This record gives sequence, structure tokens and C-alpha cells, in this order.
Amino acid sequence: MIKIKLIKSILFLISPPEKEFIRHHLTDDVRQLVLRPHPASIDIKQVAAQIAARQKAREKLPTWYASDDVVFPPALSVEQASSEQTAHYKASLVGGKQLLDLTGGMGIDTWGFAQRVDQVIYVEHRPELAELAAYNLSQLGATNVMVQVGDGLAIVDQLSQPADWIYLDPHRRDEQGGKVVRLADCEPDVSRVDVLASLLHQADKVLLKTSPLVDLDGTIRQFAAGSKISGQNAVESIHVVAVQGEVKEVLFVLTKHETAIDTIEINAINLLTDSTIRFAFKREEERQTHVALGNPQHYIYEPNAAVLKAGAFRLAATRFGLVKLAPNSHLYTSSDYKGDFPGRIFQLDHVIKPNQTELHQLVPSGKANLTVRNFPQSVAELRKKLKLSEGGDTYIFATTLMNGDKRLLITKKINQVASL
Repeated sequence: MIKIKLIKSILFLISPPEKEFIRHHLTDDVRQLVLRPHPASIDIKQVAAQIAARQKAREKLPTWYASDDVVFPPALSVEQASSEQTAHYKASLVGGKQLLDLTGGMGIDTWGFAQRVDQVIYVEHRPELAELAAYNLSQLGATNVMVQVGDGLAIVDQLSQPADWIYLDPHRRDEQGGKVVRLADCEPDVSRVDVLASLLHQADKVLLKTSPLVDLDGTIRQFAAGSKISGQNAVESIHVVAVQGEVKEVLFVLTKHETAIDTIEINAINLLTDSTIRFAFKREEERQTHVALGNPQHYIYEPNAAVLKAGAFRLAATRFGLVKLAPNSHLYTSSDYKGDFPGRIFQLDHVIKPNQTELHQLVPSGKANLTVRNFPQSVAELRKKLKLSEGGDTYIFATTLMNGDKRLLITKKINQVASL
């Protein structure tokens, strides 16, 4: 079902000998490779670009990397594209007969959606990128995709009947090429009442991808401002998605059936190599939860980045029977081991003042992994003051206790949760 008139791009003129060359030089230093002599049958610039892009894709896009027939865009495009892990997670949120991907790009998300929806319409305003996506999606077996070139919002308006889902990743660059975060600065601005109303007129739900730096509460308020009912908004749920502990994107599920703001479900997702850690809660739960404060005990807990971004600062303690070190420290403690905590867990060995002499008596190597949580100095400043180098098996948390004391917690990491 992939339909697009190909424009005979040079990208598709990769010959069998060039494919073989790429296979045999995948791990080479591309900068050195282009300086060597090569057979006349090899377009070394084109081949080198493919090798560089594949090297970027090896961990991020293993299925695409494994296909000799996939043709990659420039390496920078691969860097900016979704990973397979995040694409599959987004696909797990959707279903039905039809989905429109209005910002198709390289096609990674489209490929994920095609495995969960009967028909996907991929839309991209750059013809050369749409052509490339059409070719690659066909090579990967995504035959239920229709590729269209044009403006996504205009194509939505032409639908004869509403789709089940619309997926949108607004452009997040300003006129100078700098990154922007707020929805109001993106193109299109989905927080505008007319834009969102148009999208939800043509789909039951909208899946909106935003920057990992987006302000959750501020974005909710933006959507609430367009509601006719106080305390209601179009956000049904939020998904903070991290990969290996680093937040990569924040997803908003928007619906025409407005939701009470306090009942919005927030999902903190950490995608690991072989498992997914999920922490879900409603906004009212976090707001109404009362957390106990206390001094450091035998174990120290640091929530993963998705939980912190999601704002589950009290629930991270109460759900696991933990005590919080201070209102703003976001570190937790217990006397008993809580192995299902969504984050890193440490055994506490010592609590000391931020004093170089005392620290080097306990860590004679002068090497440790340093984290700052609610502390007046940065990691760089504190390392310089303490004459501490990076590395080793010791983990130090510089933090403020509930009585205001500034302390160093000297710990050893004992577990990285594999599954919740």
C-alpha cells in the first residue's frame, strides 16, 4: 500500500558491490576510509555516508541496521530520529484502523505504528525524505503505509472520515535554528485552540511528542486555558519516556473528551535493554500524599530520571515505605532493603561534612562518582574543593538534610532495578 512517485534519487543507486563494501567496512574509521584508494565501481563519498549513518544506528535502530537494503539519510538525521525502543513504546499506546503520522521524517515512528494499526498515513513535506522513507518502509515489510508529501494539517483537513489517531511531533527549532521547548514556540502550536480543535475533529485521539525539557504543569495549564470548563483539559495521559535512565521524550495523549486536571494519569517509563520500568500515578495522588522526613538510614534511593521528570517526589517515598531526606532533596532512605524501587539503590557507609581531609581518609584513592542533590555547589565546584576525581566504586551524594545541614553521603551501589 506504500504509494509515492519516486524521483529517482541518487540515494537509491547503491550497487551490489557497494553494499558488499559497506558490510565489510562497517566498523572502519570513516575519516580514514575516504582517504584510501578504492575501485572505480565504489562511490566512496556515498558509501562513507552510509557507513557513518549505520554506525550511528547500530544500537539505536538494530532492525534497520541489520537490513542491507535499508538506505540511511545523513548521520545527523539518524541522531535526531526516534530510537526503535521509543517507537515501539509509542506504538503500544495506539491502535485501531487508521493513524496519521503528520511529521513522518525518517519513518521510525511510522514503522512502529504500522505494527499496531491497520493503516498508517505517513506525511512529510520534504519530498526526498518521503521518498527515502517509502523505500525503507517497503524493505522492512511495512506494506500498510501510505506515504504522502505535503503539509500535515492540510492533509488532515482533506480526510473523508475521522481517523482513530493522529501523531504529531511539532518542529522545535526557531528561525535561527536554536532549540525551543514551549508548545507555543513550536510549529504547529498544538496548544492553540483552533489547531487542537481541528486535529480532534478529524481523529478520536492525538498523540503529541514534545521536548524532554517541556514543563508538564505549564503545558497542562496551556491546554486547560482552551477548555470551556474550569478544571478540565484535553490531556488524558502523559508519558515521560527514558531510555537507559535518560529522558528522551514526553508524550501527551489528547482527547476530545476532556479530563479533570487532577485525574490525568502520568506514566514514568524507563526503557532498559530487556525490560521496562513503569511508575504510574494520577496528579491528585502526588498532590494529596504526605511524606515522612528523616535522617539517612542503611539504604539510600535515587529515583530514575523519568520518575523525577514526572514529579512523583512524594509517591516515590510512600509507595515503597521510604523516608525522604528533605523536602527538596529527592533522595530517600530506609533501614530495610526495597529492591523494587524504580531507580538506583545504595548502601550507606558514612555521613560526613563536605571536608576534604575527612573524605580522603574514607576514600584514600580520591576517586568517586559524585552527585549533587539540593546542594549549594555544582559537581564541578565540589570536585575541585574536595580534590576528587571521577570513577571508582564509591558513590557520593552531596545533599541537604531535613535540619538544613550540608552533608556527603558515602555509599556503594548495590542494585540497578531490572523490573518493577
